[in-house]
Amino acid sequence: MGMSANLLSLGAIDFGIIIDGAVVMVEGLFVMLDSQARELGMERFNKLAKMGMIKKKGAELGKAIFFTKVIIITALLPIFSFQKVEGKMFSPLAYTLGFALLGALIFTLTLVPVLVKALLSKNVREKHNPFTHLMTGWVMNGFRFVFHNKRFSLGLSAVVIVLGLYSFKFLGSEFLPELNEGSLWVRATLPYSIALDKSVQIANQMRGIMMSFPQVVKVVSQTGRPDDGTDVTGFYNNEFDVSLYPQEDWKPKISKDDLIDNMRKALSVIPGAELNFSQPIMDNVEEAVSGVKGSICVKIFGDSLNYMESKSDEVYNILKNVRGITDLGVIRNIGQPELDIDLSQIRMALYGVSAADANAVIEMAIGGKAATQLYEDFRRFDIRIRFPEEFRSSETDIGNLLVPTAGGSKVPVREIADISLKTGPCLIFRDDNERYAAIKFSVAGRDMGSTIKEAQEKVENQVKIKRGYNMLWQGDFENQQRASKRLLEVVPISLLLIFLLLFIMFGNLKDAGLVFLNVPFAVVGGILALLITGTNFSISAGIGFIALFGICILEGVLLITAFKQNLERLRGENPLYTSVKRGVNSLIRPVLMTALMATIGLLPAALSTGIGSESSRPLARVVIGGLICATIFSLLIFPVVFFLSYRNVDTRHQGEVDEKIETT
Repeated sequence: MGMSANLLSLGAIDFGIIIDGAVVMVEGLFVMLDSQARELGMERFNKLAKMGMIKKKGAELGKAIFFTKVIIITALLPIFSFQKVEGKMFSPLAYTLGFALLGALIFTLTLVPVLVKALLSKNVREKHNPFTHLMTGWVMNGFRFVFHNKRFSLGLSAVVIVLGLYSFKFLGSEFLPELNEGSLWVRATLPYSIALDKSVQIANQMRGIMMSFPQVVKVVSQTGRPDDGTDVTGFYNNEFDVSLYPQEDWKPKISKDDLIDNMRKALSVIPGAELNFSQPIMDNVEEAVSGVKGSICVKIFGDSLNYMESKSDEVYNILKNVRGITDLGVIRNIGQPELDIDLSQIRMALYGVSAADANAVIEMAIGGKAATQLYEDFRRFDIRIRFPEEFRSSETDIGNLLVPTAGGSKVPVREIADISLKTGPCLIFRDDNERYAAIKFSVAGRDMGSTIKEAQEKVENQVKIKRGYNMLWQGDFENQQRASKRLLEVVPISLLLIFLLLFIMFGNLKDAGLVFLNVPFAVVGGILALLITGTNFSISAGIGFIALFGICILEGVLLITAFKQNLERLRGENPLYTSVKRGVNSLIRPVLMTALMATIGLLPAALSTGIGSESSRPLARVVIGGLICATIFSLLIFPVVFFLSYRNVDTRHQGEVDEKIETT
């Protein structure tokens, strides 16, 4: 695929779901062989040819395993549809996990039965396992309680689903968790008209302030544009690469956010400096996405620079009162002092001065004018005439310049022109060939979704833009909106494909719908995991929910398959209840094993705090929380739902199934 390995793609291999198919196959074949050994006796069993039994049982298990793996891969389809930043980050994970699942499926259906035949051919006996025995006792006690209290259990389950889905509104939202790069990138924007020596002096002062923090190793500063000239800027721009010690060595022990707050307060003594705190890689990404030097920005598009700047100031005054917004600043087009000399045609005609003569004198005095050329071999050099500085250093000096008239006399420039100092354009920013003014900011101490929502409401209510101008919010927020929109478009298609695969597997809508009931419980578990850990909903967490759609299906498929196989074999009183009870009892171990393996495989990612762990942590927490809830539902509530769904459909037995439940 031409993709490089990264933390997310390598982390996909940690998923325990890669080997759950092999676990189900081995456990099913082992239980079948142990049952045969008990029924026939060990001596007779050891002499028995087992390939036929393994082939038959393996084919039964292989159907469920095949479809569940295909369903998990299908659930990953929304990830392949991601674009831009999110696509670059998460498509390697989807490809890695997809190919790993495909390889695991081939291994499970081909090599595992052969290894079982070779390694479990003699003396197969299930030994007592205290943990399995304990868990089986707990689950069966819960099973009996749920069946004795069907209405209460189903009502409680419905309440849990409703409250769990409703609690999603209490989650904060962001595009992606901020990756800790181990260093800071600080930008100070000074007034546009600042001189180079003053800018360097301020840079040295800021470097000294930042070096006074014990967490800082070194600070490297850059004034003006970069050496390669790729960033159009002036002396007013100072950037600092702040290298930090490993966070575990910081003394005193403070968070990175606290360090940034302390630095911001210490640097506030610099007058007129607009600060922006980011990280080296993040800064480049943010600038490429938003088009300005900030993670999020509001752009006002139009023609009049003065009008756009006035509206930018209005937006600035509103945003500075929104909680969570930091590093707020206006990216100004206007800021360069100009000397405006407006020649009056009426006064020039009165004195007999031509516009060409007036412009020539002004040009020669201020900027210089080529009078002749100097030849040196084949090279030529202009010889320019320019007034000495003492004759052009102020408005008064410029006004005293003498311009020749048609009558041979001379008249001062002030008599034929209006001279004034004003602030004009310094940089004119454009996007899609349109001029714009921008307000840049970051979000700290609050989730991005609620912060932007509040900011948008206040700006839309208080700032009115006239016709021909428009306002756009761009940056990380734009990425979040684009990725969320893509999820809303693609996830329903993925769920429909999953349902179609379930229908193909079972051959009826009822069983497909029953298995699909695992999805809302898994989603509720993921939401609760985010709420408990205080994690914001991000695209990483969204991918965790996508993975859950496929993972939670396996348990339902195994249970329905076992229930229906038991129904076909059992006769006597209460066959439906007995089939369900035996099915749950026989599948406690494989269901718990598959859930525990996936949980344990993702536990390091969920608890990790190292550099780069931020991107995979929400995903892991969602999957772990969802698996826990889905497992509880599968072993306790799902059997009741199956029982009630099939109580009037068992045509193999006459009459209705007795609702009296065995208590022993």
